[in-house]
Amino acid sequence: MEVDYKERVIKDSSGFVLLSDYVPGMIQEIRYFSTYNFIGDRINGYEEPCAIATLEAARALNRASCELNVLGYRLKVFDAYRPVTAVRHFVMWGLEDLDLRMKPFFYPDLEKENLFNLGYIASQSSHSRGSTIDLTLFDMKTGKEVDMGSPFDFFGEISHPDYKDITREQYDNRMLLQRVMVRAGFVPIDCEWWHFTLKDEPYPDIYFDFPVSSKVI
Repeated sequence: MEVDYKERVIKDSSGFVLLSDYVPGMIQEIRYFSTYNFIGDRINGYEEPCAIATLEAARALNRASCELNVLGYRLKVFDAYRPVTAVRHFVMWGLEDLDLRMKPFFYPDLEKENLFNLGYIASQSSHSRGSTIDLTLFDMKTGKEVDMGSPFDFFGEISHPDYKDITREQYDNRMLLQRVMVRAGFVPIDCEWWHFTLKDEPYPDIYFDFPVSSKVI
């Protein structure tokens, strides 16, 4: 699972912004800053619990947020820009056969060694290009996250956006998020309902490795 990034990795954060500056109503729960994630530790490279993205992705997310606000929802972001350092942390964890602490919570039906080849964890992540965002909907009326049928970062078929063996309401919630994000210029993937990448991302071939911190923006 070694990845040769070579010159495509840069540490320049000048094209990036804090998402909260562009999506002021957004809720942030940066899971990789916490220990509640599929590894069980804070992930290398996450120095603050803040969401960072390219300026272009932030402006597009604002459009999605404005549309959802009218419908009574806010966006809740779990992750956005992810340093190459963090992805390497994932890869090294993948090589540690004995670390299965979080298996019951995030991948109970899968073997750890299959998480990479099934596409649930990438050894080279679009998040490191700065225009990919993991998020869900927050219902302003109930004060709770919307029920999507599976939690964020749950690895399994139930998290595929088009998975049908969930309730109609859960499926409709996924489709609402997907429709709004697509209209705003993002593209979904087929194995995670929460994952969206800006279609016209400004750095399609560059991977970044500065820390997740407000101090670098």
